[in-house]
Amino acid sequence: MSTPHNEAKQGEIAKTVIMPGDPLRAKYIAENFLENVKLVNQVRGMYAYTGNYQGKEITVMASGMGMPSMGIYSYELYQFYEVENIIRIGSCGGYKPELKLFDIVLSENVFSEGNFALTLNNEDCHIVAASEALNSKIIETAKEANTSVVVGNTVCTDCFDVYMTDVNQFLTRIPENFNPVSAEMEAFALFYVAKVLNKKASCLMSIVDSKFIKEIATPEERQNGLNAMIKLALDTALKI
Repeated sequence: MSTPHNEAKQGEIAKTVIMPGDPLRAKYIAENFLENVKLVNQVRGMYAYTGNYQGKEITVMASGMGMPSMGIYSYELYQFYEVENIIRIGSCGGYKPELKLFDIVLSENVFSEGNFALTLNNEDCHIVAASEALNSKIIETAKEANTSVVVGNTVCTDCFDVYMTDVNQFLTRIPENFNPVSAEMEAFALFYVAKVLNKKASCLMSIVDSKFIKEIATPEERQNGLNAMIKLALDTALKI
């Protein structure tokens, strides 16, 4: 069975999916980390590859940018392909001065001021949590590998925050004491879809820009320079 957005057949998608936003990052992971790889989807250029990582079957599939795109692909993976776990791996903007480029962030809760939950499920929900079980596995794996991870709340925006006319006004609308460490554009949709369908989801991110840092990671660095985060997600998948 396929969907309007995914041509993979039943059985071609693993129970655990590693999900970057960028299709070329999915291709990079498949070519550099997986063995016996098969391209199982290329509809709309949203590549999905299934292969083996240290003997375990894993799928890596792109989500595209923004909550609508993530919402479609994560829903179909969970609902029609019987996926149990999705670990989003992506880039984010840092909201704390101590965060440096390529620091790894793990989201605990994510806030959106948008209406994704209301539209999908008629629920006025703006904060949703990651899977505690999945996050615990990621933290455990990071400690074993001596990989530093910043765990905290994040915001999910409807537009690229760097282009906001005044990001500080947006920050005043975030609930008091939420205290976000970073911002990205997909995690709320992923976490909310997982909640609705009783599945597991986590979000790992690497800092690629910050309101406190002048440097911004290049497109090539964003695509290929995030190996520590990628390996953390894959090593965690071995424990699931």
